[in-house]
Amino acid sequence: MNDYAGQHEVISENMTSQITTDLARFVQELKQERKSNFHDGRKAQQHMETCWKQLESSKRRFERDCKEADRAQQYFEKMDADINVTKADVEKARQQAQIRHQMAEDSKADYSSSLQKFNQEQHEYYHTHIPSIFQKIQEMEERRIVRIGESMKTYAEVDRQVIPIIGKCLDGIVKAAEAINQKSDSQLVIEAYKSGFEPPGDIEFEDYTQPMKRTVSDNSLSNSRGDGKPELKFGGKSKGKLWPFIKKNKSPKQQKEPLSHRFNEFMISKPKIHCFRSLKRGLSLKLGATPEDFSNLPPEQRRKKLQQKVDELNKEIQKEMDQRDAITKMKDVYLKNPQMGDPASLDHKLTEVSQNIEKLRLEAQKFEAWLAEVEGRLPARGEQARRQSGMYDGQGAPTANSCAQDRESPDGSYTEERSQENEVKVLATDFDDEFDDEEPLPAIGTCKALYTFEGQNEGTISVIEGEILYVIEEDKGDGWTRIRRNEDEEGYVPTSYVEVYLDKNAKGAKTYI
Repeated sequence: MNDYAGQHEVISENMTSQITTDLARFVQELKQERKSNFHDGRKAQQHMETCWKQLESSKRRFERDCKEADRAQQYFEKMDADINVTKADVEKARQQAQIRHQMAEDSKADYSSSLQKFNQEQHEYYHTHIPSIFQKIQEMEERRIVRIGESMKTYAEVDRQVIPIIGKCLDGIVKAAEAINQKSDSQLVIEAYKSGFEPPGDIEFEDYTQPMKRTVSDNSLSNSRGDGKPELKFGGKSKGKLWPFIKKNKSPKQQKEPLSHRFNEFMISKPKIHCFRSLKRGLSLKLGATPEDFSNLPPEQRRKKLQQKVDELNKEIQKEMDQRDAITKMKDVYLKNPQMGDPASLDHKLTEVSQNIEKLRLEAQKFEAWLAEVEGRLPARGEQARRQSGMYDGQGAPTANSCAQDRESPDGSYTEERSQENEVKVLATDFDDEFDDEEPLPAIGTCKALYTFEGQNEGTISVIEGEILYVIEEDKGDGWTRIRRNEDEEGYVPTSYVEVYLDKNAKGAKTYI
């Protein structure tokens, strides 16, 4: 396999030196030539537009001068036919008509010259300049096609040179694959990882009808410590090893415990399933349902949602209070003027509005309590359910709290419980920042997705197993890490779903406990 990969490296190196470098230089030359040809075409087109504007200007001027000359001639004839006009006025009109006729003749000559010039420029544009530019572009494309063909021939030659060696490598791979012996490989694995334990002996019959001391087999599972019998010792490789799937005790001074104690330890160890609260929350995330307290969202998004809900409830409360004030004023008007209506007819409506206000206030207090919990002003609701620090020290902690040890799992469930004794209060100044910052946060490291996560909630982002992304904000103790895929895609993912590689020299990198 190494030789096979090496031949492909040879192909890559030859392609880089003989094809890629020359093609890159040739492409740059083609770009410059293409740009120059387009520039010449635009320049010729602008020149034609300028000539056309000059022709239109001389044409309009010639038309205007002809009309003014015609009006001056008509005015002179009118003055010459009028016997009441003096000779001086007639002479003045005649001179004005002659001036206008001369201006019209000059404009005519100018228009004729501009027209001839435009026709000549237009002929050169369509029969000389544009065909020349298109001919240059065509020649450039033909050179490109020839160069591509030459590159393909070069690649074929490079590949043909290593084909015999690649064939030998493939033959070696086939021989190595045919030489595989699954039986010997399995035996090697068994010899390397066998435990060395022997099965326990038969359990002896205990006769409770006779007043005699009960005896227990030395190899029985019910063998207890302190009975004075020496424990069985296995020689060779099995020394110090335990039953399969049981957590190995690393303490060298602790004596080997009987199998019954090992099974008890296995039964009371950390469960592999999550508590009902985690399962319920994970199921709600997958089904798309949103908890009332928005506990499925990251902390900042949850705070924004709770604040928005509190504002909406306050607006509804204010609206109901305004309605109650209006009903109260109407009732006062009915009391002062009974002919306008019955005051008692408004009591039912007033009572209903008051009940609505009370319900809305209770609802607002509930959301304000959750908001205060998120902002750290009140103790968390799961204070009594948080796991104790002794769970990891092997001290007999209640098994009821063991489900809170896994704060985050690959099934998407998330719980807020965490160790109260190990919790360190950290000033998170960036916690209240908006997610839509004007300037993106700098990356403080990278991470690799261990599992696929479907980010269906606001503020989260979907990731695929094995994907590499940028870390822009570490886990602050809430079980979420903020990551970025590109400039437009960023959000939160569960911390247990990714493996983080922080850059200690990165600006803004912080460590949260």
